[in-house]
Amino acid sequence: MTALLDEDFIRKLDVLSMVSRRVIAGRIKGQQRSRRRGVSSEFAEHRDYSQGDDSRFIDWNIYGRLDRLFLKLFYEEEDLQVSILIDTSGSMGFGKPAKLECARRLAAALGYIAASGGDCVSVCAFSADSGQTLPSFRGKRQVWRMFQFLESLGPSGGTSLHAACRHFALQNRRRRLAIIISDFLDDAGYEDALRTLLSRDQDVFVLHVLSREELAPDLAGDLRLLDSETGAPVEVSINSAILKAYRGAVGAFCQELSGYCHARGIGYLLAPTDTPFERLVLDYLRRARLVR
Repeated sequence: MTALLDEDFIRKLDVLSMVSRRVIAGRIKGQQRSRRRGVSSEFAEHRDYSQGDDSRFIDWNIYGRLDRLFLKLFYEEEDLQVSILIDTSGSMGFGKPAKLECARRLAAALGYIAASGGDCVSVCAFSADSGQTLPSFRGKRQVWRMFQFLESLGPSGGTSLHAACRHFALQNRRRRLAIIISDFLDDAGYEDALRTLLSRDQDVFVLHVLSREELAPDLAGDLRLLDSETGAPVEVSINSAILKAYRGAVGAFCQELSGYCHARGIGYLLAPTDTPFERLVLDYLRRARLVR
């Protein structure tokens, strides 16, 4: 079906569904179970009857036993809007495998899970130089459009997380699950970008994609390094002390981003590119409660 996902793996995705941590107000009946109480087939709880409540939902069995009026409440089934924001800046082309390759596969898997579960899916690719959007779709029969879109993406340009999230928030005013797949290597930081999404009451999940070469580089000696986005050269002399300091700085960066997300109700998962992909989706994303 696609070079991004093989058929055996796609069959494993069919048993999964997306998870949203907030109430998503949908326009049609879908598969997400909302905390908002309404009318459906699944009982939620009882509460005391108040004057003006719909008498059709009085639990007469309890009234017969306790001589008190209780109202039956039910979970309301609602659809889920899922938007996947994928970073295509130049730095996403770094690593073996490249971070963008991992990001595209993650987007393909999550988009497939959402679409096959009846959720509405859109994909936004962004860098400082350009932005592309795949319009919303629903259902398995439409996932080929998403696969083609993702396969066409390549790394280029700088990173502007805030501009991308601001544009997305202005274009999408309905509550939704917004999944950001990025290395978050932006000189301007990530705080304003995430705050922008939260200010629009979006349910946000961060997939932090970094290569093993970034997390634990194996370098030594006098080197000339090139910035993957600007092309600017940097002359460095690397020894064990510098490598130790670098690894500490990268670890602190990941910890700070994770802490920032968790403190604000944003889901977070570090996704190193050398993690076996099946384990990442079927195990780690489940533990992170993005899918179930």
